[in-house]
Amino acid sequence: MRLSTIKQNGREIAGIVTQTGIFPIEALNAAKGTAWKTELYELICAGQIPGLTAWYNAGGRGELESLPGVVPYDKVVYAPLYRNPPRIFGIGLNYVDHAGDLGESAPVGFPGSFYKPASCIAGPGDDIWIPALPEAKKTTAEAELGIIIGKPCKFIEEEEWLDYVVGYTTILDMTEESILRQNPRFLTLVKGFDTFLTFGPQMVTPDEVPDVLDLEVQSVHNGEVHAKNVVRNMTHKPSRLVSLISQMQGWLPGDILSTGTPRAFPIQDGDTAECRIYGPNGFEMEPLRNPVVDLKLHPSCR
Repeated sequence: MRLSTIKQNGREIAGIVTQTGIFPIEALNAAKGTAWKTELYELICAGQIPGLTAWYNAGGRGELESLPGVVPYDKVVYAPLYRNPPRIFGIGLNYVDHAGDLGESAPVGFPGSFYKPASCIAGPGDDIWIPALPEAKKTTAEAELGIIIGKPCKFIEEEEWLDYVVGYTTILDMTEESILRQNPRFLTLVKGFDTFLTFGPQMVTPDEVPDVLDLEVQSVHNGEVHAKNVVRNMTHKPSRLVSLISQMQGWLPGDILSTGTPRAFPIQDGDTAECRIYGPNGFEMEPLRNPVVDLKLHPSCR
């Protein structure tokens, strides 16, 4: 099953992805007399997505095609999947190729890591802002696989990691690299500018992904594939990351793990940044695309 958050009548509401459009959860409740939560973060925190997925796979998918209330794709305006995750945990230099871009080796033992504030979240199709600061001379974008945690956990083993994952998504993670090169201690600052994380437009439940290691992540710049790599080639694979962080501080429902990029690419005013994720047997996620606006050139956008 796939879920999105869309904008409707000034609100941001969760819906199920169908062949013809997005079916709002509130329309499903109205048609079926159910009481599913109507925002994606609430669905996650209430532990309702596994039950909703079971209904969908047991016949609900076909039933949705005959129920009233679907928002056709030409009317859909996507929002971020949700705006206030408890934590956004980023992993850096997790593919050897990307580490080489910065003249570093891929971290071993423990992953390179950082936090991003929820305030930096923007949605699919929203502008990515290159900062207005004169020191911001090279902003880069990074396509990444996002993992969304579905329930609290601590001290889990690697073989248990999927028990706590509620979905996967596409992510674009931005870095103000020219400032970072001044001092690596600036990492939190250069990762936290407004619009420096976009995610969505869809969350894919784990039943649709037989083996996450087979997924290919593509960094796409102005429609051209800049770099691509397979999750299997990560230095620290998802099972290791989820387990390791659970040993250190645990996970909360709605936490987002951004697993690292095949390679970053510089962006400038007028560009488009994109994350594409593919898998075997024709699997693909809905691409995440964002236009780029340089605030130094467009101060009215601030």
